[in-house]
Amino acid sequence: MKIRRLDPILADRIAAGEVVERPAAAVKELVENALDARASRIDVTIAGGGQKLIRVIDDGAGMDEADLALCVERHATSKIPDGDLTNIATLGFRGEALPSIASVARLEIATRRPEAANGLRLRVEFGAASAPAPVALAQGTKVEARDLFAATPARLKFLKSDRAESSAVADVVKRLAMANPHVRFSLGGEGLTGFDYQACAPGNDGLLARLTQVLGRDFRDNALAVDAEREDFRLWGFAGLPTWHRANALAQFVFVNGRPVRDRQIAGAIRAAYMDYLSSDRHPTLALFITCPPRLVDVNVHPAKAEVRFADPGLVRGLVVGALKQSLAGALHRATPANAAAAAGKFGWSPSSGACAPPSPARGEGFPSGASDRQQGFARNWDWRSSPAAPSMLGPGFAESAPAADARAHEEAPRDSDLAAPLGAARAQIHETYIIAQTRDGLVLVDQHAAHERLVYERLKRERAERGVARQALLSPLVVDLDSDDAGRLVEAADLLASLGLAVEPFGPGAVAVHEAPAELRTAEIEPLVRDLACSLAEDGAAAPLEKKLDHVLATMACHHSVRSGRRLAPEEMNALLREMERTPGAGQCNHGRPTYVELKLADIEKLFGRR
Repeated sequence: MKIRRLDPILADRIAAGEVVERPAAAVKELVENALDARASRIDVTIAGGGQKLIRVIDDGAGMDEADLALCVERHATSKIPDGDLTNIATLGFRGEALPSIASVARLEIATRRPEAANGLRLRVEFGAASAPAPVALAQGTKVEARDLFAATPARLKFLKSDRAESSAVADVVKRLAMANPHVRFSLGGEGLTGFDYQACAPGNDGLLARLTQVLGRDFRDNALAVDAEREDFRLWGFAGLPTWHRANALAQFVFVNGRPVRDRQIAGAIRAAYMDYLSSDRHPTLALFITCPPRLVDVNVHPAKAEVRFADPGLVRGLVVGALKQSLAGALHRATPANAAAAAGKFGWSPSSGACAPPSPARGEGFPSGASDRQQGFARNWDWRSSPAAPSMLGPGFAESAPAADARAHEEAPRDSDLAAPLGAARAQIHETYIIAQTRDGLVLVDQHAAHERLVYERLKRERAERGVARQALLSPLVVDLDSDDAGRLVEAADLLASLGLAVEPFGPGAVAVHEAPAELRTAEIEPLVRDLACSLAEDGAAAPLEKKLDHVLATMACHHSVRSGRRLAPEEMNALLREMERTPGAGQCNHGRPTYVELKLADIEKLFGRR
């Protein structure tokens, strides 16, 4: 078969398959062009998920007649003025977006420069362009793409539903809006929830305002500022508290020189930074921005410009991990306010649930204003002894039963310094598991085991970094019988365990002997610790990094050494625990990612009882 040149229009349609694989990709290219034109306002409208119509209007610099005629030619661009691909300072630069869209759609471009007497319009029907013609238009550019992929019906079969395609368009516009808070963005059309993000002030406050517009008020309430520099790289943005997490990584946004990217190495650095605070199946929410000289990053490694390659990826990874860990450590005990909202919601009344409602002070009765006669009659005749929620201990002789709350902390008035502290003054211990503390304007409920587990873990990490974990020799070796595979893993990790104060050696088939243990562990805790360590090593595998293994082992030790549920604490012990939490990084959650305390403001409590 003879080799021949492809028809130019056919070549454009093949290129369009790489650049414009779905309507959202076309929207991304058009909005990036508007941003490169220094637009201060960008309005996007779609129909049919973007397949029927895409309209992008901006107030940017516009084009003259020569530029308008050339913009739909392949590999024609104004984004690389000196031809240097190592110094790209714009978002669009390949010169393929407009000709690719024009080859698979009906494209109309109307544009006007500030000094021009009138605007110009250019139409392209599936690759065939007309001559520019005059048109009435304000400054800027309006691009309309209709019947996308009508010339390539095979691609239509790969599009998802209109709703799914509309959602992808909204995601693209939101990401670009996050990267450009100084620009006003709007999105409208059928099959989606539109928005209009007003332009925000420069600086961190403006960035947080834009992120709040896009991600909601919860992000603002849980955001930690991130700002760090290393050599020619700067990283800044906002990261969510560890106690505010998601089931997937879709709410992680990374931008490199203003370009939204998905980078596996940066995603791995984020996981490493949060490793001490979240379980492996949970993911943080954050928006991070990296800036560097263009020569240090290659943005030309993907047709859709969704990936980048750094000249020094190790430096970038270290910058991300270090900056995030520093911000998380600076948060100390801070936890998400959503925990309090979730706790209050547990007491909420729902007519469908049949639960008792809070009283209505306006009626002067103990019933909700909208309650039926049947509901009110039921409430008047209610007997707590018949409630399915009644504690089993409250039988006929409940007065002789041991109390579930220890209120010894009430014997003395709380100190003003404790009341003024973030976690307040300990007032009681209930079920020998939870500490109730009083603050100036509410109360705090603390899980003593989860809280102490984090404190011990952080202390063990400090000891390991400074002087190694203190150890003590056992009077006689402790032999622990295990599965042969578990015993083998422990023996292989003997050097690792020795650095953490645990000296083990093989003791026949399927057993190990422990000669030394961390000084703070009691003898009774050593055997269950060894068994848990064997499981931890099996989960990590031999290829796990040393630091991850060390932290995993320390976390297991901390869990065994921490204050157990069921242990009664004296008032001074409870207050000491609260003060230590306030000084310890990550004390808002335990080593497994669960919250260590819940705070309820007095206003929240009053709402529960219908006082507000």
